[in-house]
Amino acid sequence: MKIAMISPEIGPFAKTGGLADVVGTLSVALERQGYELTLIMPAYRSVLQGSFSLEDTALKFAVPVSNRHEEAAVLKARLGNKVVVYLVRANRYFDRESLYGSVQGDYPDNAERYAFFCRAALEIVRRHPADVVHCHDWHSALAIVFLKTQMDRYAELASSKTLFTIHNLGFQGIFGASDWHLLNLEGNLFTPALLEFFGAINFLKGAVVLADKITTVSPTYAREIMEAEQGFGLEGVLRERAGDIVGILNGVDYTQWNPEIDPWIAKNYSADHLTPKASCKKTLQAALGLPVESDTALVGMISRLTAQKGFDLVEKIFDRLMERRLQVIVLGSGEPRYEHFLTSAARSFPDQVAVRTGFDEPLAHQIEAGADIFLMPSFYEPCGLNQMFSLKYATIPIVRAVGGLKDTVEDYHSEKSAGTGFVFEPYDPGALLETVDRALHVFHQKKAWTALRRRAMSADFSWDRSAQAYSNLYERLLS
Repeated sequence: MKIAMISPEIGPFAKTGGLADVVGTLSVALERQGYELTLIMPAYRSVLQGSFSLEDTALKFAVPVSNRHEEAAVLKARLGNKVVVYLVRANRYFDRESLYGSVQGDYPDNAERYAFFCRAALEIVRRHPADVVHCHDWHSALAIVFLKTQMDRYAELASSKTLFTIHNLGFQGIFGASDWHLLNLEGNLFTPALLEFFGAINFLKGAVVLADKITTVSPTYAREIMEAEQGFGLEGVLRERAGDIVGILNGVDYTQWNPEIDPWIAKNYSADHLTPKASCKKTLQAALGLPVESDTALVGMISRLTAQKGFDLVEKIFDRLMERRLQVIVLGSGEPRYEHFLTSAARSFPDQVAVRTGFDEPLAHQIEAGADIFLMPSFYEPCGLNQMFSLKYATIPIVRAVGGLKDTVEDYHSEKSAGTGFVFEPYDPGALLETVDRALHVFHQKKAWTALRRRAMSADFSWDRSAQAYSNLYERLLS
């Protein structure tokens, strides 16, 4: 079976979050199951200037954008053994400092950029027809819309089935009606039944309405997005498609995230040999200028600094957290208000708080290995990867019972000697603080904490399990 995946980012070529990791690692896992994979993404400046092995395919073409045609060239790279990655090169659209925007906000021509990308991706798929065209997030959603509404243009793909994966419904690709001309679609598609959304164009909605099947990145998230709290205005449309929506939990690449072989951590360790984790903690504390104290709980956070990730809750309880015997390490970037709050906290509590803004891959691994507790109090979380990394690294997660967090972390129960972390439900600062206190109480019970760590490390969220679920779905699509 031939699968074409269209995505705005693919690891390791370009990455802003979990989407890139998912597409890259899922593809390699599917290849191991015997699928023939073609991946398509933009050739961003960061890719062209990176150390990747890129080939010029000599393939060039032009696609319609409004009343003109824009040219594209195609480069090629590889993943796994034989996974082909095609990169759409159009410097006008993708030769920029960042993928989607600058510090001032999203690029104002994102509608045009990704309408062009979807057209270009389909030109590549036409030349390498696939049984399933699998698109990821709003940036690739129009590929399904174009394919389903302009069959004459893409006749080579008439028998192809379409699958659309929602990684985060909070981002839908919503643009003003004045951008409609960029899409070269019939005016009768700009209706509430299709792409119109409260007077605007909604790229993601088009794929939700027209795709043969839809997946989300966890089973719980598939249910949550059909309710108003997390439906972001599309809950009614999603409920109409409920029979075609499947929640498939993302997986973890244990060749990259495994404390037994991780090259970036101070010492390797395993569930049967946990003692070296203490060295990882000591090294991390020293590197970030915190007092080296083995009996002080070290709490890590690696995240975008946004309200979605629960930083409003953290801010509300922060002074009370500082009254506890703990240290906090945060790595991430995001909303200026939270960056300011955290950097100010690090100045106010230099012996308890260390903050690094931006993203640092080695440091992310060192936090996972060195921290005792990992904090993810998200308002919503489609899947989340860090809680799964944390389990593997015996860094006990504190999570809110939403989305993939609920699907991957089992609440600690002392009497049953069960659980892999600490889970709370109400989106409330008091509930978060109470759960932190529960975790700290167990942290100081060495025998119980060691048993908890070993249970956490035994959880298996490998990509092979997730790939099998996608394989089953592909087979059903074509049956």
